[in-house]
Formats: sequence, structure tokens, C-alpha cells
Amino acid sequence: MDTRSYLEYLTNQIHTVIMATIDNLGNPFTCAIDIMDFDEQGLYFLTAKGKKLYERLKQNNTISITGLQGDNTLSSRTITIYGKVKEIGLLRLSTLFEKNPYMYKIYPTKEGRKALTVFQIYQGNGEFFDLSVHPIFRERFSFGNCVLERGGMFCISDNCINCDKCISVCPQKCIVYENNQTTILQEHCLHCGNCYNICPVKAVEKE
Repeated sequence: MDTRSYLEYLTNQIHTVIMATIDNLGNPFTCAIDIMDFDEQGLYFLTAKGKKLYERLKQNNTISITGLQGDNTLSSRTITIYGKVKEIGLLRLSTLFEKNPYMYKIYPTKEGRKALTVFQIYQGNGEFFDLSVHPIFRERFSFGNCVLERGGMFCISDNCINCDKCISVCPQKCIVYENNQTTILQEHCLHCGNCYNICPVKAVEKE
């Protein structure tokens, strides 16, 4: 899927995510929020100005969110995003209520809704991780002019002696030997580190 598809999936299929924020002392906090809308510029959610979450978002605009869908571990799909947020105030508030009508039951009056403000996750790196398929599938994406970050076990260098030890310990069988070259299929890699630890010549390069 492309980035827009992942943002849409997170908004409409997962919807409720766990958000991690940092206070002014550097302490981490988590809370559950609903991702209420998306577009090419990012993701949108709201909170009340009286909440501690609001204070933390204003003190430090770096956040991380994770949303999970599935009945159990082996049917789970997750999306994790690490990025930046900014307050956009009342802009889009009416749109968020229209798209999420349950909010009218929580804040039924216009007076009550004066406490609310909208935030935009305008920049981020994300990863989709799917345990419902075999081998597992993962894919990274980014938005808001963010440079796509890489991570995990990425390549096997020219130091490789083709001993096949890495292939033997890979739980997802995502290391293949073709055309005299051993390659890690990153989209199926668990990032467990077995190949990195067992390689006798340190040919697996980790980022």
C-alpha cells in the first residue's frame, strides 16, 4: 500500500491508538486517542485544553502512536508512527465531529465544545506490520517531507562467505541465496537479529 492508504487504514479501520508523549521533565506518558481524519497533510485528532495531554503536546511536539487490529496475536496488524504534531485550533473541528458523530454524545453542546482543540500529525515515519500472513509482512512509509527511515537487518556485505548459517536460523525463511549472493528480504524480516549474531564474518549490516 502507499502512504495515503496506510493513513486511511489507521483512521478508518483501527481508529483508536495508543499515543506516547513526553512531559517537560522527559518522563514518558501514554494515553488512548482516536485518529479522526486524514489527508495528504497528515492525521488529525482532538483533545481538551484542560487535559494533561494538551500540556504535554504543547511542551514537546514529538509523539509516537501505535494502533492494533486483530482478534489475537497471529491475526494482528499494527501501524506505528513516530513524528511531529502541531495545534491547529478550531480548524476542522466541525469536520471531525461530522465524521465521528459519537463525539456529539461526549460533547453535546456548543458551549462544551469550546474546550476542544484540534492537532495535526503533520510529519512522520511509519511502519505497517502484519502478523496475519506467513511470512510476516512489514513496510515503512513517511509523510510530511520526512526522510524515510530504515532499520533492522538490511544487507549482507561482500564479506559473505555463503556459509548458509544465517539461512538456517531465520525464523521467517526470508534470507535467500541466488546468483551467488545472499539477500535478506526485508519486507518479511522480523528483525530478530539471529542472522546478525550467527554470521562468522560479520557480513550482516544492521541499521
